[in-house]
Amino acid sequence: MDSKPHAVCIPCPVQSHIKAMLKFAKLLHGKGFHITFVNTEFNHQRFLKSGGPKSLDGSSDFQFKTIPDSLPPSDSNATQDIDALSESIMENLLAPFSDILVKLNTTATSSSNPPVTCIIADGFLAFTHTAARELGIPIVMLFTVSACSLMGSMQLPCLRDKGIIPLKADESYLTNGYLDTVLDWIPGIRDIRLRDLPSYVRTTNPNDPVFKMVSEAVERAPKAAGIIVHTFDALEQEVLAALSSMLPPVYAIGPQQLLLNHSPNDPLESTGYSLWKEETECLNWLNSKTPKSVIYVNFGSITVMTPQQLVEFGWGLANSKFMFLWIIRPDLVVGESAILPPEFLEEIKGRGLIASWCPQEEVLSHSSIGGFLTHCGWNSIIESVCAGVPMLCWPFFGDQLTNCKYTCNEWGIGMEIDNGAKRGEVEKIVRELMEGNKGEKMRKKVMELKKLAEEATGPHGSSTINLDKLVSDVLLSKC
Repeated sequence: MDSKPHAVCIPCPVQSHIKAMLKFAKLLHGKGFHITFVNTEFNHQRFLKSGGPKSLDGSSDFQFKTIPDSLPPSDSNATQDIDALSESIMENLLAPFSDILVKLNTTATSSSNPPVTCIIADGFLAFTHTAARELGIPIVMLFTVSACSLMGSMQLPCLRDKGIIPLKADESYLTNGYLDTVLDWIPGIRDIRLRDLPSYVRTTNPNDPVFKMVSEAVERAPKAAGIIVHTFDALEQEVLAALSSMLPPVYAIGPQQLLLNHSPNDPLESTGYSLWKEETECLNWLNSKTPKSVIYVNFGSITVMTPQQLVEFGWGLANSKFMFLWIIRPDLVVGESAILPPEFLEEIKGRGLIASWCPQEEVLSHSSIGGFLTHCGWNSIIESVCAGVPMLCWPFFGDQLTNCKYTCNEWGIGMEIDNGAKRGEVEKIVRELMEGNKGEKMRKKVMELKKLAEEATGPHGSSTINLDKLVSDVLLSKC
């Protein structure tokens, strides 16, 4: 091999997927790969706004490129409409992505700018298979979700063939118990109900953009040269074994941050992962609190709620009398700004802090954090496990429903908040987590999983070995 291997990495254009892909790109960079990282122009601009004009300068062998998403302008401080984004991904991204690959190859010189040798694409970007085939190079799909929710998504074609979905358009399924149907035929998964599968199965419209995008992605996944799942063997052994019998080689490589901690010095340390500006003042506030006394509340980058739900959560937290750090992003409340009543702000003085975004991994690993109220996004769950922090779960959509089921029922490190999220229930469950027996059991269990995550990412751990195998067996096999 004359020049460095060159991986082009393209994430699904939303916060959590970009963060996981960027971490994976850094892991490959640490293995000697030249990296080209492709964001949409919209998200590239958001990164520059949150991290500063030099935050994406990269280095000579880690560069950032952009492609248009062909969507009309929208609020630069908010996640784009998911349906419109899904449609645009399927219809508009292939041509500009292929152009970038061709340009990289035509301008390639040996060492400083090597030709593209492989593509690492987000598992939900089916169009990238076409681009890889045109170039005749291996493509590996990175699923930034749990193995259990990937297996749930893999069932879409089967559920369609069995006539279970799409659901009846009259929405009677919401009240008639249909969603409680137990599916006992999914490989590697036991006792799962229809309602625990990723929410795209609930569509009444077979042309729903997210449903179509996910269906297309799982139908094409078997054509990849390899599949990466951001998890670790000991956490999802059974499901990973079942996925391995259905897909090309499956590599559980995670938690990514723990692997990065073992990496050589990161020349890209200043390249952040956040599309919102992170407020670090909250870390000073946490420094003044006693160990395990604060509950951290963050609903992720996409969840939205009604003004009523915001107020119910607020009073539930306030009435629990525990201290809390609550992240309320600018677009958390549907269609309006998040306004909490003045008497609420008066009530929480000195024991509640509200911020618009924060460095989550630093917050979770802070000694004063005793619990995490989360939407169950996969990055959040993995980060909570790495920090040894038990969870309260309020899933919103997509894979979060499956993640919640596993967090609460299989791993025993979370408790689910009823969908209505009334203040009395929020207060009660916060107290149970912070001072009850159940909370104590969950804390013990999550510390055991933390230890397993550390073992998986150690020098001889399963994730470390899987990363090396992926590089030697797949990514360098054609170089």
